[in-house]
Formats: sequence, structure tokens, C-alpha cells
Amino acid sequence: MHDNSEAVAAMTLSARNTRLQCAADPEEEERLQALYHYDILDTPAEESFDRITRLARMTLQMPIAAISLVDRDRQWFKSRQGMAPEATPRNISFCTHTVHKDEPFVVQDALAHRWLRHSPLVTDEPHIRAYVGMPLRTPGGHNIGALCVMDVKPREISKEQLNVLQDLARLVVDELELRQLAFIDPLTGAMTRRAFLAEADKEVKRAKRHHRDLACIMFDIDHFKSTNDGCGHAAGDQVLANVLAACREELRASDHIGRLGGEEFAVLLPEIGGKAVEVAEKLRRRISTLVVGYASQMIQVSASFGVAVLFDQDSGFADLSVRADMALYEAKNGGRNKVCTGMSRAVA
Repeated sequence: MHDNSEAVAAMTLSARNTRLQCAADPEEEERLQALYHYDILDTPAEESFDRITRLARMTLQMPIAAISLVDRDRQWFKSRQGMAPEATPRNISFCTHTVHKDEPFVVQDALAHRWLRHSPLVTDEPHIRAYVGMPLRTPGGHNIGALCVMDVKPREISKEQLNVLQDLARLVVDELELRQLAFIDPLTGAMTRRAFLAEADKEVKRAKRHHRDLACIMFDIDHFKSTNDGCGHAAGDQVLANVLAACREELRASDHIGRLGGEEFAVLLPEIGGKAVEVAEKLRRRISTLVVGYASQMIQVSASFGVAVLFDQDSGFADLSVRADMALYEAKNGGRNKVCTGMSRAVA
């Protein structure tokens, strides 16, 4: 039986310091925003990341390896080998120290380390004694987590092993960047069609499970082909980027906007039912005020909108999106620069 009084006091102080640091340190807030930018927390396991942790464990000949992402109050493992928990409190973690370093954090014997010897990860399962953490440094210079390997006995780590671990940590960040490219349209910053449809499926299931409102807005930029043909594709690209920037300023952080094709976009509005029409009208008005300058040309912009809300009988996002798309078709046929609902009634 362990005497945990000293350990509890140490962990309580560590947790308090972590919260204070997050609240008062702008760099910590920037680090957290860099982590959240990847939108990877609480996502399912992926073979591309598991392959890296398997290589790390094999290369350093240690029984435990993980990709740890350090959130505000927890560390969450995107991949883990040889350990059971999916997450642990940040205040007991080793990796919370790694993210504040520019070099590897190496612990040859945790029982001899004044910060770590009382951690439950040391005193209880998995009884970590040796730890090597390599910061996961983003292109923007933020350490969002660590690629770490651990042993249940003290270990010495060679320079060659550290070099290999550093290369593998870079592969983790490269994989995160590639994953981001697959989910984000590089021109507009909207979600790609694939990513949006996956998110839409999750939102529909969540809304139906918890009996919550959900709405979908479909919109097209009016006469976009004429803009491309008359002003050039570079001008069209500028229009797309400006429209999406304006939309993001009007939407909540919880809303999702995706680019479904050329000039066609969709917005998911969780927890919003009838007021979705008001949101669409706000977007329509904002876009109609845009005048995009490109070279010597001034391009007036407008868009047409279709709105639909989730019904109890809808089996999936396809049912919701079909009604929104039909309403969009009505808005375009009715003169454009309009908002129409899934009930085929123009409201603007």
C-alpha cells in the first residue's frame, strides 16, 4: 500500500499550475489552438499512426509507445502500443513536460525524478520507469504533443535511438499535415466534400440520438461561370476565398461549412431548427455586399440559398440534403440572390 498524501498534494499543485498556465500564458493558448486546428482529438485509430508507434517501440526495444496529444486538462493518445488507457489527466503525464521543451525529454529512471516519481503512472500500472518523449512540433512552431516510448525498468538511451525517434516524430507531424490537406479545401479553408459528408453523417446521428435540431444550408455563388469565363480563373478563386471568409465571420464555431464542388457549398447548423432561415438570410446579405477587386476588375457577388431542417423520419443526411438542394434549385430558378426553404416557399 502506497502513502499517497504527498503524491496527491504534488498532483493537485501540478494541476493548479497547469490551469493557471493555460489561462495566463498566451503561448499555451496558441499551442492549444494549433492542436485544435488539426481536429484530431477523439478520432478513431488510424493505421498510418499505429505504424509509427510500432516502429518506435521496435526501434528502441521498449514495451510501450504512444502518440500523445496534450490537451488543456488531459493527454489523449492517437495511437498506443502496450498500454490500455485512451487518455490520462494531464497533471500526471510525462508528455506535458515534453511539450514545453525544444529537445527530447529523457527520463532514465522516473523513481529518481522529483517531478514524476509520485505520478500514478509510476507508482501504479503501468509502472513506468524509463521515458523518452520527442516533441511533435508543427510547421508553425508549436509543440502539440509527443511521440513517446516507455519501459518498466530504467534505461539508457543512445544518440542514435534519439535520432530515429526524432525522424519518426517528424513523420507524425507530416501525417497530421497530410490528413489536414485531405479534409480542408486549400483555396477556401472549407471542409472538403469527403470531410463534410463524414461530419454530416455524425451530426445527423447525434441529432437523432439526442432529439436535437439540425439544419442544412446549400448555396451556390450566382453566375460564377461567367466570372471565370470573363475575368479568369484566378479572379474566380479570389471570389471563392472572399465568400468563404465572409461566411466564417457570420457562423458559429460549432457550425460546419464544406465545399461540395466548384462554387457549391453546404453549411451544417447543429442545435438550430427554424432559425436556420435567418442564418441563411444573414449569409445572403453579407455576400451581396462583397465587391471583389482583382487586377483592374471589380466583381459584384451574390449567392442563392436553400434551407432544410432535419425531420424525425429522415434516415440520414441524404434526405436532409435533397430537400436543401431542391430549395436551392428553386432559389436559382426564382431569380437568384434568394433564400428558399425545403418547403418550396421563398422567404427573401
